[in-house]
Amino acid sequence: MAKSGPEFDIDINRKRSMSDTEIIKRLLHYVKPFIKQLVIAFLLVIIVVVLDLLGPLFVSDVLDSLGEDEVPVLRIIMIVVIYLVALFIGAFIAYKQTIILQVTGQKIIYDIRQDVFNHIEGLSISQYNKIPIGKLVTRATSDVDTLNMLYTDVIISLIRDVLTIIGVFIIMFIKSPMLALYIFALTPFIFIASYIFRKFSRKAYRRVRANVSIINAFLSEHLSGMKLIQIFNRENKKYQEFVDKNKKLNNSHIERVLAFSLYRPTMYLLYIVAIVIVLWVGSYQVIDGIITYGVLFAFTQYINRFFQPIQNLAEQFDTLQSAFTSGERIFDILDEEPIIKDSPDAIELDNFKGKIEFKNVWFAYNEGEWVLRDVSFVVKPKETMALVGATGSGKTTIISLIVRNYDIQQGEILIDDINIKDIKLDSLRRNVGQMLQDVFLFSGTIESNIRLRNDEITDAEILEACKYVNADQFIQKLPEKYDEPVRERGNNFSSGQKQLLSFARTLVHRPSLMILDEATANIDTETEKLIQESLKKMMNIGTTIVVAHRLSTIQHANNIIVMRKGKIIEMGNHQQLLKQKGHYFQLYQLQYDKSVSENLELANLNI
Repeated sequence: MAKSGPEFDIDINRKRSMSDTEIIKRLLHYVKPFIKQLVIAFLLVIIVVVLDLLGPLFVSDVLDSLGEDEVPVLRIIMIVVIYLVALFIGAFIAYKQTIILQVTGQKIIYDIRQDVFNHIEGLSISQYNKIPIGKLVTRATSDVDTLNMLYTDVIISLIRDVLTIIGVFIIMFIKSPMLALYIFALTPFIFIASYIFRKFSRKAYRRVRANVSIINAFLSEHLSGMKLIQIFNRENKKYQEFVDKNKKLNNSHIERVLAFSLYRPTMYLLYIVAIVIVLWVGSYQVIDGIITYGVLFAFTQYINRFFQPIQNLAEQFDTLQSAFTSGERIFDILDEEPIIKDSPDAIELDNFKGKIEFKNVWFAYNEGEWVLRDVSFVVKPKETMALVGATGSGKTTIISLIVRNYDIQQGEILIDDINIKDIKLDSLRRNVGQMLQDVFLFSGTIESNIRLRNDEITDAEILEACKYVNADQFIQKLPEKYDEPVRERGNNFSSGQKQLLSFARTLVHRPSLMILDEATANIDTETEKLIQESLKKMMNIGTTIVVAHRLSTIQHANNIIVMRKGKIIEMGNHQQLLKQKGHYFQLYQLQYDKSVSENLELANLNI
């Protein structure tokens, strides 16, 4: 059985398809505008490293001075003062470098997140149907945050650690070549331990990232569908599913912890061995007068400065790999080309006259499974056309094709005698107002949901639109009226109220063509009357296409198209279709009988 749900797209063991070099090149693209700030940060890091490496030498000179027959107090004071000044300067420079790097890193991440969201907005509806929403959320949030660590910490830390190791090498060889060789004899063991750690840690981290994506996708889907889960009493079942996914994430985190728990003690053991070697061999060299006590002390300090960067490099390499993995995931999304896009010679139209024509249109969501079969019709400007038919007959597909949510396989769709593929998408969709059965409201206020951040729309225009579609009647009864908060998905409003807000939102943006899909479905009788009045008003504004199951809403349409299995089987106005006594007549009879039955039941209840 095929896998379903958000996990279908997530493979924990998937290897990266992009090379490190390719990912680095694409990440550097975002660095170019801030190269000056990063160069300054790099220069400051060099100064910080130099000042840090000078510290043990200052202490070494003081110790050697104390061992002289006549203690040079003035010299010791000068060294201490210089050391303190160097510490303050180093701290200040480190502070400035951190600020520059953090601010620059946040600007880079800001640009990346903007690009990701902007690109996601441009994807086609069919792509949203295939890509789990949780995956998109993960790419725009946690994956981008992982890159934040790369820009603000890892890169500069790698440079600092490499410079520190090189500096320690040079100073050790200058002070005592023999002691330095003893210490460097341990480096093969250090690199072997680091390589093994990196190998296991990388696998564990990749499992963590993949399992985080899985949990995000699971939460996104199931929190949105919580009402359904509770209706069918599936809380325990879904809880167990979450427990399984959470356990996998927990296990992958434990794998990382185990890798660190083995690596760090190993490095600490090698560090202790290095200290013992320095004290053992160094003591003999002090006795033989080859080195001083101060040099021996400096070596013990430099050993820590030698091991810590190597350990950091191993851990940072793991973070670097995770950043590359996140970078590849982000670039996978950015490389996802929209299926529906403007043709090179697409034109901009300020408005439409309103003529719509379908010429022998064939369309299938899946190859060979035709949803529309040779559909042809014409809607004249300012006319109202209605689509009726059973579920799955192709009504909603037709209105989706008009705004190019999908592209047809055969035939032509024309607006004002221009093929819609030759019209820019922004221009096309800006001139088409859609009122769907499932109205989506954003968190905010009633006013912000109607305006949709279009500052050109005035408060007076919003008020006028709401009055025109009868939405003002219920808005004025709310405590804060047009500033009334709208909770997520508008769940503090009824279906009818949301539909009226949808009408107002569409009207205030002044579309040339209006589409209404099941606008009165699942609406109570009182609200339906308001919507019916609004529909009659809106149908007089411009070309209107209505999809409806309730035939009472479309009796005044200029043309009614009856669909069945993707084909047009009848066409005409209400009276013409009733005279034909075909499929439309049967639908009308069924709804009329049902309406009469419901009215009789209500009358009996009133008696």
